[in-house]
Amino acid sequence: MSVKTQKLALGTVQFGLPYGVANQKGQVAQSEVQEILDLARANGINTLDTAIAYGESERVLGAMALDGFDIITKLPSVPDNCTDISGWVERELEGSLSRLNVSKVDGLLLHSPSQLTSAIGQTLYETLLKKKHEGVVKNIGVSVYSPDELSLLIESFQFDLIQAPFNIIDSRLKEAGLFEKLASSGTRLHVRSIFMQGLLLMSAASRPEKFNRWSSLWSNWEQWLSETNLTPLQACLRHVISIPEIEKVVVGVDSLVQLKEILSALEGDCPIPPSTLNCSDPNLLNPSLWNNL
Repeated sequence: MSVKTQKLALGTVQFGLPYGVANQKGQVAQSEVQEILDLARANGINTLDTAIAYGESERVLGAMALDGFDIITKLPSVPDNCTDISGWVERELEGSLSRLNVSKVDGLLLHSPSQLTSAIGQTLYETLLKKKHEGVVKNIGVSVYSPDELSLLIESFQFDLIQAPFNIIDSRLKEAGLFEKLASSGTRLHVRSIFMQGLLLMSAASRPEKFNRWSSLWSNWEQWLSETNLTPLQACLRHVISIPEIEKVVVGVDSLVQLKEILSALEGDCPIPPSTLNCSDPNLLNPSLWNNL
C-alpha cells in the first residue's frame, strides 16, 4: 500500500442511494459493498464517510465487518419545530451508532452548517462539544458547500474537521486562503466532489447537454488531458492527492471495478493544471444547483 492510497477516504452514499450524475448502476448490492470494503482495507484506506441522509448507507455499513475503519457521519438539518436541540442531537447520534453497529464514531459533521449562525447555533455547537467530551465522537465539524460559508463559520467556531468541495477545476478553498487558516487552527481538511459526481470523468458525448454552457472550459480540459497524456481519472485524483494540506480525499464508488480503477490511477505525477481550468461559477461547482440549469 502507498502513502497515496492511505490518503483516500471511501464515500458511501452509493451504498444507500442511487447517486451521482454519472451513476449507471444504481445502489450498490450488499455483497459487493463487502468486497469494496475488503479491497479498501487491504489497500490502507481506513476512513468511511457516510451520513444519516444517505438512505440505507449507515444500515448497510452496520451489517458489515468495520474493524480497522474510522467512520465519519453527518447530522441532517435540525427540524424547524424542534424545541429540544440537545435531545434531538442525542437521539440522531444514537440512531446513527445503532444503525452502524458501533459505540463511537471518529467524526460527526453538520450537513446544514448554516444552522450554526441561527438562533439555535450555540446550543447545537455546545451539544456537539458535549458528545465529544463524552467520548462518543472524536472529532466535530461541518460539511460545507462553499468557501464563503466556511470563512464565516470559522470566525465564530472551532472545528476539528472540515469537509468541503475541491477539485481540479474548483480551487476556491486554496484561493480564499483557507488551507493556511485551517492548518493554523489545527483543523483537519477532508475534500469531496473531486470528480463532481462523475461529471469530470465523462466524455464530451456522454456529458448532459445542460453543461454545454461551459464548453470553453471543457475544451481546455480535453486539450490539457491530451497534452499531458492523462486520463480524466488520473488527473482528478493525482492533482488533489498531491496537496499536502488535504488530509483525506473522499471518493465514492458504485462498483468494485471502480475502486480498482481509482487505486491504479493514483500512482504517477500530475503537472500543475493551467489557470484556464479554474472555474468559480457556483452553477457548475455546486451540484445542488444543477436541477435549475
